[in-house]
Amino acid sequence: MSWGGPADIRAKLLRRWERGELLAARLRAESPTQSLFPLTIPLKKPSSRALTEDFAAVRCWVEELQAGSREARGFGYTIEWQEVRHRVHGRNRLPARVVVPSENDALKMIGHLQAADRVDRLAAETRQRVPALGDWISRQPMKLLAHADDWERVLAVVEHLCSHPRPGTYRRELEIPGVDTKFIEARRGLLAELLDIALPESAIDRSATGARGFDRRFGLREEPALIRFRTLDRRLKIAGLSDLTVPVNQFATLNLPVERVFITENKTNGLAFPDSPDSIVIMGLGYGLDRLATIPWLPEEGLIYWGDIDTHGFAILNRLRHHFPASRSLLMDRATLVAHRPLWTQEAVNQRFSGELDRLTDAESQLYDDLRRDRLGERVRLEQERVDFGWLKERMEQ
Repeated sequence: MSWGGPADIRAKLLRRWERGELLAARLRAESPTQSLFPLTIPLKKPSSRALTEDFAAVRCWVEELQAGSREARGFGYTIEWQEVRHRVHGRNRLPARVVVPSENDALKMIGHLQAADRVDRLAAETRQRVPALGDWISRQPMKLLAHADDWERVLAVVEHLCSHPRPGTYRRELEIPGVDTKFIEARRGLLAELLDIALPESAIDRSATGARGFDRRFGLREEPALIRFRTLDRRLKIAGLSDLTVPVNQFATLNLPVERVFITENKTNGLAFPDSPDSIVIMGLGYGLDRLATIPWLPEEGLIYWGDIDTHGFAILNRLRHHFPASRSLLMDRATLVAHRPLWTQEAVNQRFSGELDRLTDAESQLYDDLRRDRLGERVRLEQERVDFGWLKERMEQ
């Protein structure tokens, strides 16, 4: 028997629950024009042939529907009937559709009334403490339920930043009972969504986006960007130190008397980089090399980038030349690639760069184009740490 019975009705209500429709209807109860209830649910009914060939099964179907109805159980659906004339069985009353009168009836049927009551309490508290979130609550009731265990602390963070907009402190310094840095860290997406609504526009820096931009977006102090570098000439040591990691703004004040600055993506390569007069090596910046644009003492014509021979390596090189047009590349040429053929690997399928790069030399541009179009093989990549170190030293001596 495949006609719509109590299990089918319950399944349809569960789908509406999962989409948040039932909770939204409950939270909009004060606005009857937007109410979902009474909710009519059509039924898949027996055909005329089924009435002829299996009338007993039809009768069982009707009895099952009646047993699961509001009349029998005290909650749930009511049945709307229609009269059917049949050449064999004459006139019979059969269910045409069912109607669920209220969200309480629906919630009891699917066993989520307790969860809905919890959302009611949280919604009422939220509207009282942060009225600006009232519309969000109605639109995102399932998200509220998903964070119900943490909601008191979530609200506390929102309230605090509403009372102290753009505090200019580290998250660690926020004095919010029960809330620590890790709590905020793990819920930046949700908090950003709420704070975008609750805070005045003047308290939001909308140019800062995503989880990494959370602190700047809401006026919290950001962890400083760091630069790690090694001096390759003993005369350039700082207080006897040759390997240092410092904030960018402090690096900018060093004003080291250097003629060459090597940039290598791989930290191990940076640590093992051979000595070179009047030189330093900066390591591990990736696409974060934009921060070098604020360093006034870097020798542009002495800036040398060594990255992987792959699509992203050339994209980073191109980006560096946006700030330092005269910068050069090291070991990112066809000869190096061909000489290390046994050490080639592959770029990830969905993580390749394929855009146009307008700041490469002719030779770099031709190699980049061969890589992105797979002319040398499928997704060819030579990681810089696979390049023979003797090969590096030979190039350094040239």
